[in-house]
Amino acid sequence: MGNSADIPKTTCVVFDCDGVLVDAVSSWRTLHDHFGTDNDFNLQRFIRGELTDVEFMRSDIRMWKDIQDPITRDELFRAYSGVKLMEGARHVVEQLQANGVFVAIVSAGVDLFVSSIASMLKVDDWIANGFIFNDDNTLSDEGICRLHAVGKNKIILRLLEMNNLDPQNCVSVGDSEMDLSMHVDGSRFIGFNPTRESSIAAFQSAGIPVIHSKDLRDILPHLKLE
Repeated sequence: MGNSADIPKTTCVVFDCDGVLVDAVSSWRTLHDHFGTDNDFNLQRFIRGELTDVEFMRSDIRMWKDIQDPITRDELFRAYSGVKLMEGARHVVEQLQANGVFVAIVSAGVDLFVSSIASMLKVDDWIANGFIFNDDNTLSDEGICRLHAVGKNKIILRLLEMNNLDPQNCVSVGDSEMDLSMHVDGSRFIGFNPTRESSIAAFQSAGIPVIHSKDLRDILPHLKLE
C-alpha cells in the first residue's frame, strides 16, 4: 500500500524501540546476554499472561543478581555499548520531523537504554519501563512499570490527546504480537521485521502490512507525508 488518496495524512508516528529503532530484539535480552543468563521460560509465561510486567522484571533482575551483586548503573550502560541503531532509523526520524510529523517511542524496554536512543534520534517524546536504583547507584530488586507491554494503547491515546492529534493520522510501528496493542481505534499499524514465529502469525491474522526487512526506510512508502 503506497501513498494513495485513501490513506489519511500521517501527522504522528509511534515506534516501539527494541527490534524497530535498534537492531536488538530486546533491551532486556541484551542484559541477559551480558550476564550470561536466559529467561526465555518466563518470557513465554509473560507472553501467555501468566506473569505481570512487574513479576517478569523482578525475575530478570533476580537472575542477573545471582551472577553478580551489586550491579551498578554504569555496568548496565556498558552492556548496551554494542547495540546499533536499525539501518535507516536516523534518516526516517529526520524525514518525518522535516514533514512536521510528531515522533514518539513507546517501549516496554529499559528506560536507561531507550532514553539514550530517544536523545540520539531527537524524538519528540518517549516512555519506557526500567529500573529502580539504590542511593549508591546500584540496581535494586524491583523494576518500574510505566506501561504494560500489552497495554500500549492507553499510552498512545494519552499522547494523542496531549498533543491534539487524531488517531486516524497516527501510524504505529512494532515488531511483536504484544505491539499490536499500539493499534488504537482509527489508527494504522505496520509490522516491522518480526522475528518470532508467534509474532509473524499474529501479524498475519491481524491483516496488517508487514515489512520483512532490516531497513526502517522501507516503512516510508506506507506513510503519507505530503
